[in-house]
Amino acid sequence: MPDTPDIASIAAMIGDPARSRILLALMGGRALTATELSLEAEVSPSTASAHLAKLTAARLIQVQRQGRHRYFQIADELVADLVERLCRLALRDGAPRVRTGPTDPALRKARVCYDHLAGDVGVRLFESLIAQKWLVLAGDGIALSPAGERALGDFGIDLPAVLGARRVVCRPCLDWSVRRHHLAGALGAAILSRIYARRWARKDLTSRALHFTPSGEQELARVFRLRPEARDVARPLIRARRGCPHPRTRGGARR
Repeated sequence: MPDTPDIASIAAMIGDPARSRILLALMGGRALTATELSLEAEVSPSTASAHLAKLTAARLIQVQRQGRHRYFQIADELVADLVERLCRLALRDGAPRVRTGPTDPALRKARVCYDHLAGDVGVRLFESLIAQKWLVLAGDGIALSPAGERALGDFGIDLPAVLGARRVVCRPCLDWSVRRHHLAGALGAAILSRIYARRWARKDLTSRALHFTPSGEQELARVFRLRPEARDVARPLIRARRGCPHPRTRGGARR
């Protein structure tokens, strides 16, 4: 079938254990060197270089050069979303966890999913945005309400930049560990950037975990009125797939 997308080649590319570990390592949002990724993939530097060349050719990752150094990162949000969905599918089917350890509770609590906040904290944040009607159901997606614009503008979000981004403004992303939705898209990325700017949290240098300071966690709960535990208030969004139409636009998601 010549008009059918070739998903087999993408599946084969991701299906290699070393390449899958490379992609998971890059889901933390940091650009990593070939040496760092060879350690993550548990392969030799030469083998890692071969895998990186294949992933780059398949447009699953991209390279940034700074002087003599090369840094690798996930190519775009579409690839990150695919990797996150595969994590959920693997857990659903009972796939064994790899390299479990003391960092797992931290990953479940808060972690970086490409460029936005995930884990229990991310889910509670998303549910609070829905509960306060800062985000509202709109068609088959979610939209930022006028009340949400005011509140997030006060938080320091550059709304013109978010609404004008060449990507979906906001998108529900089903969290693989909590099994609830967290917020992805340009708005999710902007909120995480403000969390960093306010020094409420820092990235773990060895995993995707995100560590909030005690005062940062308190401030996040105060500003966004977080509930103590994740609740399933966002279940109606389970079928949302095509992004977030803004209330002031017509015809679906901004990209």
